[in-house]
Amino acid sequence: MIRVSTLKGKRPQAKGTKSAKRLLKKRNRREQRHVKNQNHIIAKTIVTEAERTSAGISLEELKGIRQRVRLRKPQRVALHSWAFAQLADFIVYKARRAGVPVVFVDPAHTSQRCCECGHIDKKNRASQALFTCRKCGVVAHADRNASHNIARKGEAVWTAGRESRVPATP
Repeated sequence: MIRVSTLKGKRPQAKGTKSAKRLLKKRNRREQRHVKNQNHIIAKTIVTEAERTSAGISLEELKGIRQRVRLRKPQRVALHSWAFAQLADFIVYKARRAGVPVVFVDPAHTSQRCCECGHIDKKNRASQALFTCRKCGVVAHADRNASHNIARKGEAVWTAGRESRVPATP
């Protein structure tokens, strides 16, 4: 029996035909609409909660993160496929519309600094999900610890922005 190879079983990327490219574009547009919708929902939830609690929002300034961070291939795929700039833009415009203050903070050491004692050490991150301070022994979820650090930095940036830098008149 002679086996004949056909393109039917191939993936659209491998086919390279006009209809396969059209199908890929269609799937890509659908995925982008889904991501955009999810980002709108997340942004609305964040801004609504900040408005309800009369709080501000502080975000990490992630410009240039793709050039700055060195990751393994699976992590690169996750990082490059996440529309964090779009999410930040949605948060900013929704917050501005709702009158909620937004500040951007420097992301340096937010995941390595202990939110309790302020000790910074790369070894504080026991794993991707676990934070353990080498100095004071605090054990916390890494994202929760980082969020406390971002909030504290945001408060400092907000306070510094509100303080007058002009000397008082005699």
